Amino acid sequence: MKIRGERECQECGTRWSYYETGSVVCPDCGSMRSVGLDDPTEHTAGSAELDLTEIRGLVDDQPLADVAEAAAERCREYLRRSGFVSGGELRPLDDTYLAAAELRLAGEAVARAMRLSDDEGYYFLELLRGADAGERPPADAVPESMRTVRGLAYARAVDAYRSDLRRYLDDNPDETVGSLLATLRDHQKRIEALDGDVSPRSAGELVYIVRAIGRALADDDETALAEAQRRLDGFEVDL
Repeated sequence: MKIRGERECQECGTRWSYYETGSVVCPDCGSMRSVGLDDPTEHTAGSAELDLTEIRGLVDDQPLADVAEAAAERCREYLRRSGFVSGGELRPLDDTYLAAAELRLAGEAVARAMRLSDDEGYYFLELLRGADAGERPPADAVPESMRTVRGLAYARAVDAYRSDLRRYLDDNPDETVGSLLATLRDHQKRIEALDGDVSPRSAGELVYIVRAIGRALADDDETALAEAQRRLDGFEVDL
């Protein structure tokens, strides 16, 4: 949405940036009466931060299903409050967002599982250990029974980023990028239709492509755009 990010409090005159605080409440006096000083600018990014320290502390004392449910809820809230356009500037699709998307679905799967293999439990714990630092198990360490988690998580992350790229294009039109995003959406929708049951390599390739498109837009990088085009032309979903 477009907002006036530079705010001035009508009570005390304090000025601040909504882009930094994520709030229209005056940071000095707490008043909600403020006015925007700049032109409306596209802004979808929130001030969300992912901190799993407290949930990691539950591992030794709580059933794994309860820990998984708590981790999924924490990631769900983080993802809901995240975005990729900040004051009109495009941000990258970062590793923390990807890890949070994957941990959310892994947590939901573990929380509802009747039986959990050692590999599945280890996979979840590895995600929990490093997701807030943007770390996640490599593709070849994802258990076969959990590959739907990565596939669907990555497809949803690509969809969220693609959506914000579209918003960015409204103010920075580029016909070539628009065409690439339409093709990307077709592949992303197919992976979602398969409930993410694709190879981790395919899911990772889709992330690479949308990141390259993001770099092309944010940095006017023609090399990144050509790379995205080449990879998208050769993309196939491996089942």
